[in-house]
Amino acid sequence: MLSNKYVDEYIRKFKNNQLVFNDKRKQLIGWLERDILPRDDLYYFNDQMIDNYIQFSEHNYFELDEWEKFIAPFVFLYSKKKNTPVFRIFILVMGRGAGKNGFISTLSHFLTSSLHGIPEYDVSIVANSEHQAKVSFEEIYNKIIQDPNLSAIRTRDTTFEDEPLGEFEPYKSRIISRETQSKILYHTSNARTKDGGREGCLIFDEFHEYEDSKLVKVFTGGLGKKPHPRQFFIGTKGFIREGYFDMMYGRSERILNGDVPFNGLFPFICEIDDIKEMDEPDNWEKANPSLQKPLGERAERLLDTMVDEYQDLNDEPSGRPEFVTKRMNFLEGDGAHAVASVEEIKATNRPMFDLTGLTPIGGLDFGSTRDFTACGLLFKKGEEYGFINHSFVIKQFADVHYGYSNSANALGGDKKAPIKEWEKQGLLTVVDEPSLDPRHVVNWFIEMRERYGVNKIVADNFKLDLLRPLLEKEGFEAEAIRRPTSIHPLLAPRIEDGFANRRFIFGDNPVMRWYVNNVYVQETNDGKKFLKKEIVKRKTDGFHAFLHALYRAEELNDQVDINEGLDLLASIDF
Repeated sequence: MLSNKYVDEYIRKFKNNQLVFNDKRKQLIGWLERDILPRDDLYYFNDQMIDNYIQFSEHNYFELDEWEKFIAPFVFLYSKKKNTPVFRIFILVMGRGAGKNGFISTLSHFLTSSLHGIPEYDVSIVANSEHQAKVSFEEIYNKIIQDPNLSAIRTRDTTFEDEPLGEFEPYKSRIISRETQSKILYHTSNARTKDGGREGCLIFDEFHEYEDSKLVKVFTGGLGKKPHPRQFFIGTKGFIREGYFDMMYGRSERILNGDVPFNGLFPFICEIDDIKEMDEPDNWEKANPSLQKPLGERAERLLDTMVDEYQDLNDEPSGRPEFVTKRMNFLEGDGAHAVASVEEIKATNRPMFDLTGLTPIGGLDFGSTRDFTACGLLFKKGEEYGFINHSFVIKQFADVHYGYSNSANALGGDKKAPIKEWEKQGLLTVVDEPSLDPRHVVNWFIEMRERYGVNKIVADNFKLDLLRPLLEKEGFEAEAIRRPTSIHPLLAPRIEDGFANRRFIFGDNPVMRWYVNNVYVQETNDGKKFLKKEIVKRKTDGFHAFLHALYRAEELNDQVDINEGLDLLASIDF
């Protein structure tokens, strides 16, 4: 059995109920004890390197929290056969204020030092903004220039003239070790201008802001040219869904669940397990491991700040999404009025039931011909509803708001959708026209009629005068909803029940999940209304096409599955 004093102590305190763990940290301990720690035939802790790192950090920076001392040994866990790191990718997700950047500062500094001892082992810190990319870099820089034992550069201050030179040369753009020639650098997220270098370690800060994997792929292009390559992804849950964070978070979940091999990934995820735990400060340690008791001076200040922010929610409830997401590291669906929770939206991603013998109702949202138009087919089987969606997007709109024609597809703000990727998946069609030719919609429904037999199409009344003649000419029945918002209060119970009880199936369609995630519910005197969170970039067309079809869902109730009917006939003894 593998043993390290810091790992052993952390696990001992957890088992003695001295630490408040969330479910994913409990899973982590179980996984380590089952699959990693018993394998002393395959792995070993480099205890000397671990002690060197902790002593270096605490001598030059600050006393490390126990969660940092727990993770550090796994950074220096090696394969006996290859003498290479067992874990090459670390996912560190926890609430704001836990000290992620401080941990990364000490680790970056150590990895470039002579104590680590690998020549030209460069460390690059990458973030979306220059300010964030420089947080750890500047912490290291300031530490070096303030300590003559670290700095290899003398200033005009003659106080240190007789002191021996330190190891590091601090410059505004890079920090260099004289002993190893390793560098610490920082980069912003402009993926168009960066080429993969020869880094030994890459640190991706605030990776919850990454829309896709392009930034990571650019910087990892040179990884592996130096021994012992490592990647660290640090962040707190953000507001971007279907992005890189969700992909890596899902991968971490599958590892912790034992569904896939760990393949070099170490997932350390801290979060509350239920939104009700937000109201009990004793549970905040689940999301923020630095709140471990007894609290130190820094943790006391952090807790006071968090309590103030929590109490402010009484007067400023609009701050709830920020507090829940950033402090509690919990996704509540952008606030209490989201149309569905994150988990409920994720639950729509499952295989469609057998559609044989089922005739769908068509749904259409044709509200604008200059940005998005969404079509869909609604099926029902038992208590479940299946919805197949396809969208049409005007190229100019996609260029302006999502950078569609940008070959590098540089990362933008938190509302940029990966249109090009969705187009490759066949989930939408980008049309290079000033406004959408309605024939595209008609042709799609003709194709769907040949495949599924759709005949009736329900749409909003706006601009249906353009489409109705074309649809009726092709033999479709087109029903207009004169005031689309008037059906929202009628359908609200069905929508809430459908998401809550997992009755809706969209298949693996990130476009539909994006549409739904962009919808919020507003309480009005006339009942609930389904509105979009932001007027321009966050589209809801597919949700409204679904809503329109759902308005006539009762017409699907009397359908009989042909296969079930044949099975029934076969079972009758004539």
